[in-house]
Amino acid sequence: MYRPDALDLCLLQALQLDGRAPFNRIAEVFGVSDQTVARRYRRLQKEARLRVLGLADHSRLGRTNWIVRLRCNPDAAEPLADALARRADTSYIGLMSGGTEVMCAMKPRSRRDRDDLLLDRLPRTRRVTSVDAFCVLHHFYGGSLDWLNKIDALDPAQEAALRPPPPEPAAEPVVLDGLDEELLELLRRDGRTKATDLAAATGRTETVVKRRLAALRGSGVLYFDIEYDLEPFGHGTEAVLWLRVDPTRLRAVGQALADHREVRFAAVVSGEANIVVSVLCRGTEELFTYLADRVGSLRGVRAVETVPTLRQVKTLTYRDRQRG
Repeated sequence: MYRPDALDLCLLQALQLDGRAPFNRIAEVFGVSDQTVARRYRRLQKEARLRVLGLADHSRLGRTNWIVRLRCNPDAAEPLADALARRADTSYIGLMSGGTEVMCAMKPRSRRDRDDLLLDRLPRTRRVTSVDAFCVLHHFYGGSLDWLNKIDALDPAQEAALRPPPPEPAAEPVVLDGLDEELLELLRRDGRTKATDLAAATGRTETVVKRRLAALRGSGVLYFDIEYDLEPFGHGTEAVLWLRVDPTRLRAVGQALADHREVRFAAVVSGEANIVVSVLCRGTEELFTYLADRVGSLRGVRAVETVPTLRQVKTLTYRDRQRG
């Protein structure tokens, strides 16, 4: 069975920092050959189904993200999850809670799209017994900040050499044009698509494409994330925590959670459970220790609901498991 080594972990963290970093620059930082980096990248693609994806930060576009909990009959959960996974405006869809709950992160492009899904389609879906939607009010961790940023595979000098400049702060939402939308769609499929191929696909010159990519990255609209199978890395237990936190402690608790190595995502949401957290552990005993020793020690946390993830149907993009 494939098991990643230290160089594989370094490459994963490097790509998390900058998904479009050239292999020769990564190789120079690592002190290995270009061919070694390319070979390891191909192996991770094959053994861990690694993909680099270009994603849009919807907060930079003035759009609101939602997290939806759908409770349904056991025979309806998997078909519902698969149907939602095929939508372009969803991500991080999981089968939860004994197979009777589907959790979905939703990124509607407009208020009409939001209302169509939340107020019309989902409530009318057969065998769905309840729909609870939570507006994401503030992110503490997630998006361009992935769990891989916490594995410390790179030393500080390597990380500094590979980390791109931070995006510029924006006073107003960024407005996209047709070319921006085309580039984001192409990069959502493959974040390492060459500029020459992007130019050919959009009918623009390579110079125009490179300039527009630089603008999208500089504005913070475009960031890169990586998708891969967790099992080869020894992390077999995923769970979502719904925390009820005293309002005066929301910021302090959220910032503390963001620093925890186990946390992949943490945000303040609307609703009685006002902080939602996605955690990754090696096993159930490690999850128990995390809940008891770390979450349990946070002042202001009044209650925690722990919902194990049975199967991740969609992470960043949908991948049919039967077709790989």
